[in-house]
Amino acid sequence: MLYRYSKDRSGHPVKKAIIYTKNEHKIPVEKIDSDCLKVVSHLKDCGFDTYIVGGAVRDLLVGKEPKDFDIVTSATPSKIKKLFRNSRIIGKRFRLVHVFFDEKIFEVSTFRSTVAGSVGNSFGSIEEDVQRRDFTLNSLYYDPIKEQVIDYVGGVQDIKNRVLKPVIPLNRIFEEDPVRMLRAVKYSATCGCKMGFFLKQKIRKSAHLLLPVSPSRLTEEMLKILNSGHAYDIISSCLETDLYMYLQPNATNLMYESKKFERSYMQNLLQMDNLVQNDKTVRLGQKLTYLIGDFINTLTDWKKEVSAKTATGELYLKTWTQVRNFVLPINPQRTELEYAIRVSLKNLGVGIKIPKNAFTNKRERTKTVKSREQL
Repeated sequence: MLYRYSKDRSGHPVKKAIIYTKNEHKIPVEKIDSDCLKVVSHLKDCGFDTYIVGGAVRDLLVGKEPKDFDIVTSATPSKIKKLFRNSRIIGKRFRLVHVFFDEKIFEVSTFRSTVAGSVGNSFGSIEEDVQRRDFTLNSLYYDPIKEQVIDYVGGVQDIKNRVLKPVIPLNRIFEEDPVRMLRAVKYSATCGCKMGFFLKQKIRKSAHLLLPVSPSRLTEEMLKILNSGHAYDIISSCLETDLYMYLQPNATNLMYESKKFERSYMQNLLQMDNLVQNDKTVRLGQKLTYLIGDFINTLTDWKKEVSAKTATGELYLKTWTQVRNFVLPINPQRTELEYAIRVSLKNLGVGIKIPKNAFTNKRERTKTVKSREQL
């Protein structure tokens, strides 16, 4: 085991990080994406400190296959862009670089500063960057060339102990970015890490901070939950910590009102998890059916609608509107939501022929009503 030192104000050496060697961390370099290695190697060859960071390092340490590889470096976005023709700069406030290899995208960020807390947009050093990370298990840096893991915050030991610990102080972590609460329950469920009493209590007291978060960010987090294969555990934890009422308020209210709806809703999540775990290619619309199926069933007596031949395109449009409002504030892709509604209706024995111009006519009617209101 090695150590990384810096100097205090008096010039004395201070131990800052533990460096785990190959024999200690046992990460096989063969598990690293070859194109990711190209990016890291090129940046290091050009004189920039560069590491794989975050979830990929965590997954490699526990023997999982990383879904993606994020890279952090001392190079600024403009310098990264010059070094890689197959790249583009993204972001308005804190700029990142996406490096492309066919369909693969590697996100390369510059070390961030702590000048403005954990949400500022200035560049900094690795010592500052680690203090910007949310939890210790995501705050590890891996150098695939030297095959070393750099640990400033005890993340390796926390992973071994299966404990979820924040890096940023509890009095700031969620106030500065409320979405971190959703990530906390997600990491706890997917990594089998326990949240301590004070962390869980802080999440419950801070749940209301999710209210002003943009629908796009909430949608992104919800889709990650649906794609995780651990939706049941994550959403159970969200319900326990009062987060789900801000992620899916209508579903939460129905669960509070009806134990029968709650049991069925949660059972559907288990079925969805089994599906996702066995088939990673399942389309989003299929997953959404497990969220909306029970709700659609409550909208009307579908058997009566079918027998009375009132299950028409107009009824479908009303159902679509109801379902769209039900899933708010998340905003899934429209075609996937439509697919989910059709499958849910089919599961109820309802087949509705929808005119090709149904939604176009609806939009035109909406525009007409708005025009009249303006007059």
